[in-house]
Amino acid sequence: MGTETVDQAGAETGTEAAEAKRDGETVGATEKDAKDRATPASEDTGGVDDGRLAEDAEDADVVDAVEESRPSGIGLGAGAVVSAALGLVSLSGGWIGTVASARQTLIGQLETSSSASVAHQVQAVYGDAWQATALWAGLFALAALVTGVVVLARPAFGAPGRVQAPWIKSVAWAGVALGVIGLLLAVLKYTDALLGLPSAG
Repeated sequence: MGTETVDQAGAETGTEAAEAKRDGETVGATEKDAKDRATPASEDTGGVDDGRLAEDAEDADVVDAVEESRPSGIGLGAGAVVSAALGLVSLSGGWIGTVASARQTLIGQLETSSSASVAHQVQAVYGDAWQATALWAGLFALAALVTGVVVLARPAFGAPGRVQAPWIKSVAWAGVALGVIGLLLAVLKYTDALLGLPSAG
């Protein structure tokens, strides 16, 4: 009787140990499957993230390259300002025109004899000097006109879709307008149609 009880207890103990072993193997297999399932997903996600980051980096590099290749507009802005400045100089004469006028006056005084007629003396001393001033003013006006036209026409030959800044257009148009006015006044003065020499009698 006692031997049967011991054998039955040993059998029950062996059965419990076998069940515990099976439970442990089942839990281990379940954890392993969960780990195996999680690992590819994380790897795939990491691959997708890496691919997107690489594409974003490439797009950023392309955008930077396009921005660097586009003209900044500094040259056109400077040209517009220069055009307006030349237009103002053509109206005021500038120091070059003043020096040229004074030089021509001196030449007229040196080359004209006292026995020359009054009309000849007036033309040599004053007329030629005023024409020299008008000539230099006309050159400045022409330079202002050409510079302004180049600035306004430059976008047509540049990158397509590149919009010129409004202030550049405004200043360039101001330079063109001043150049046209200065050139017209210079021609009228040079031909004595405007402020001609007084009659010497």
